[in-house]
Amino acid sequence: MVVAMASAATYGLYFTTNSNTNRYKFPIFEPKTHSWPAAFVSSPPIILEKKSVGLSSSIIGIIPRAAPSATAVESDDTDTVPTPKVIIDQDTDPDATVVEITFGDRLGALMDTMKALKNLGLNVAKANVLLDSSGKHNKFAITKADTGRKVEDPELLEAIRLTIINNLLEYHPESSWQLAMGATFGVEPPKEKVDVDIATHIRVDDDGPNCSLLYMETADRPGLLVDLVKIITDVNITVESGEFDTEGLLAKAKFHVSYRGKAIIRPLQQVLANSLRYFLRRPTTEEASF
Repeated sequence: MVVAMASAATYGLYFTTNSNTNRYKFPIFEPKTHSWPAAFVSSPPIILEKKSVGLSSSIIGIIPRAAPSATAVESDDTDTVPTPKVIIDQDTDPDATVVEITFGDRLGALMDTMKALKNLGLNVAKANVLLDSSGKHNKFAITKADTGRKVEDPELLEAIRLTIINNLLEYHPESSWQLAMGATFGVEPPKEKVDVDIATHIRVDDDGPNCSLLYMETADRPGLLVDLVKIITDVNITVESGEFDTEGLLAKAKFHVSYRGKAIIRPLQQVLANSLRYFLRRPTTEEASF
């Protein structure tokens, strides 16, 4: 799926999951098995729910928490705190997952974040640092250590996202009230709440004869990336590549999708949009909301 937000590329991704029952548990989600289309995966993926995550034994250990930084900036004025952004991009590089982290000019070398990602069984190379009016953009090229290929498993992509956000919350506690995850894992919950009905936007556009572009924006929460892939594939649509952005309290996604190798026709576009809208707007008190 996701190859979580950049520009066009023709590299197709097909996600698989390890069904090994020897799994490590972390305080993020609880794994729950769902049925996915047989054409999409060879074995059912694990959907993360609640507040514990189970990663297969092929993934190293845990998602470590960094020690708080002595230079972390804390402020009670949210107007002075930049919006944290984490972009997981599967489009830009055909051979690696590109991750971009931005938090104004407050980010340091992010060595602790790189170490935490390596503990997930990943090779991490810091590609470059760009500075513009929105702040410092730190980019990493990530591949799986055992294969040398980009990350294709949505469960691992979500673990990457949460690892980065976890370190942001540790080193920059002031980001806690700027991130949706701050309500669950941070020192202080966000001062604002997002109305899911108002925040949710879904659009499907044609992108040539063989592919369509699915755009989504909604309130962020743990496990969202994995759940979106499941909802899409449950209506027999293939997610080939894309991008997933965490931007403050919002999640923004752009996925390249197809149906049987062709662009999605209008009636199926409406079915897809309705399925996603229903899932994203349903009450958060439902059992499967996480």
